[in-house]
Amino acid sequence: MPIIKIDSLQWPGVEVFSTLTEAQLRNRLEPEKGVFIAESPKVIHVALDAGYEPLALLCEEKHISGDAASLIARCGDILVYTGSRELLASLTGYTLTRGVLCAMRRPAERAVEEVVNAASRVVVIDGVVDTTNIGAIFRSAAALGIDAVLLTPSSCDPLNRRAVRVSMGSVFLVPWTWLHRPVNSLGELGFKTVSMALTDNSVSIDDPVLASEPRLAIVMGTEGDGLAPEVIASTDYVARIPMSHHVDSLNVAAASAVAFWELRKR
Repeated sequence: MPIIKIDSLQWPGVEVFSTLTEAQLRNRLEPEKGVFIAESPKVIHVALDAGYEPLALLCEEKHISGDAASLIARCGDILVYTGSRELLASLTGYTLTRGVLCAMRRPAERAVEEVVNAASRVVVIDGVVDTTNIGAIFRSAAALGIDAVLLTPSSCDPLNRRAVRVSMGSVFLVPWTWLHRPVNSLGELGFKTVSMALTDNSVSIDDPVLASEPRLAIVMGTEGDGLAPEVIASTDYVARIPMSHHVDSLNVAAASAVAFWELRKR
């Protein structure tokens, strides 16, 4: 594996780590050329275990024979760029944890039918744009028995660098894809849908009817305004999390963890 020592972020080939925006990495015009960045050996190993293709590594010099050694050994004949701790810190604005970045090939978008084929519990993320929340929702989904994740096009990309990092690689563990059609179309695939929202018709999340559904899609809304009225009206159920001390809602990431646990397949 070629190891190239760099002294500048203008070095040819390093732009994938240093200057390309998330939109440029995603490359909507040519999706087959899309790239994303995974950070830290643990997260990169999870991605490799899930079959993602590595394209290049960037790491601190000291990690060549340390934290990055196992990655270098399994990544095949790809370029490894290495530089000083200070140089890499200037790239990210902070000192890298474990000092390793990996550029990886973005997978082809999967069909909704394929992703949910064997699923009994899925989450629909509608309009959630905060990368930290996306990462946290994926981590809870992986830990608490959600079989698949569907995202509306107005939601943040799960392969955003920060979302990947916050998820601790969980974005590679749970099947996911984009939902380009209305939420209620999931009924055609055998799912009942439940909006997480505060309305006059909301039932408690521990209502036994919800847990008894053989296939359930849990719909989570944006951080500020929640789900749009038309989305709520289109779902089979509307549920709320019982609250104390006059608190009316939780952050969407926290609410998702509660919902996933309570509505898990029994």
